[in-house]
Amino acid sequence: MQIPVNAKSHSYEVLIGSGILRSACESLKDKIEKADKLVVFTDENVWQAQQNYFVENFPYPFEVFVMPGGEACKSFKNFEDAHTFLIEKHCSRKSLVFAFGGGAVGDLTGFAAATFMRGIPYIQIPTTILAHDSAVGGKTAINHPLGKNLVGAFYQPEAVIYDINFLESLPSKEIRSGMAEVIKHALISNETWLKELLQTPSITNIEKKLLAKHLKSGIEVKANIVAQDETEHSVRKFLNFGHTYGHAIEAAAGYGGLAHGEAVMIGMVYALILSERYGNISREFTKEFLKFAYNNNYPFKEVFKYTFDDLYEYMLKDKKMEYGKLKFVLLQEIGKPYVKEIDELECREVDRELRHLLEEVCK
Repeated sequence: MQIPVNAKSHSYEVLIGSGILRSACESLKDKIEKADKLVVFTDENVWQAQQNYFVENFPYPFEVFVMPGGEACKSFKNFEDAHTFLIEKHCSRKSLVFAFGGGAVGDLTGFAAATFMRGIPYIQIPTTILAHDSAVGGKTAINHPLGKNLVGAFYQPEAVIYDINFLESLPSKEIRSGMAEVIKHALISNETWLKELLQTPSITNIEKKLLAKHLKSGIEVKANIVAQDETEHSVRKFLNFGHTYGHAIEAAAGYGGLAHGEAVMIGMVYALILSERYGNISREFTKEFLKFAYNNNYPFKEVFKYTFDDLYEYMLKDKKMEYGKLKFVLLQEIGKPYVKEIDELECREVDRELRHLLEEVCK
């Protein structure tokens, strides 16, 4: 399957399917063969699990830079190490980098590509469900000790190769994390699709063809929004549904303590409670959604490890802050997101409501 991404800076395709790594690379030979050097950025966990399949199916010689696993690869130190590797391997503006891994690898690789010699091309080869979101759209970043993804750039890849064979070895935690972003895409776009997802018996045990269908739908939502707003000045902000409170939980837990999608799922319940106040989201729906998430082992108990004041400190560092005001993505109804300014008092009230609701539903 091919999904076009028509970003303003340039257009490219997401190639998605099972066992497609070799054929996808060969279809991109015009981009790949003109490079003077090919460099694969990956992390130690991915390389250990997927090295054999990758080497057997990647049809070109390459250098490989193996990074720490998880969010540790998005440190300033690793960013410097990535540049050092490219320099030591005599890479040039004609070199091509591949991001082979999950969202953290993609973020680091994209930012390294954006900044090495003021920009070299890169291709995303995601290996997680979560990366169906992060690999598309050109957001690249590393973390600052005071906040997630605060140092980065918008820099689109040349292509995305999404071979879902890589997903077969994912642990349940990573599947859960990735499916949270799939569910987010449904919440902001399509009620019928959302109902189908919420009727799934187990979010971590979905048959391969059905999973591919859901991932394709999620990528199409992302691609459509990126085509309208590449650099997050308007509708692209809708993709941050659940992220303001979610990022705060994730940061408070220490990057890597909670999977990104697990934190976003918590943040989406918070955003649904807020949406009840201003739109047509019912408490009945919020409870149904929470029960579904809780039954699929999303870790809501994490909320009780922190006070609201703990979390609010992180929320104030959110990139969606404007003129000292917090901006939340809310839902007028399923499929109709919008952005609203929320003050500290109301944030505190909704945090209290969330904790009461968790005590009621997650027994």
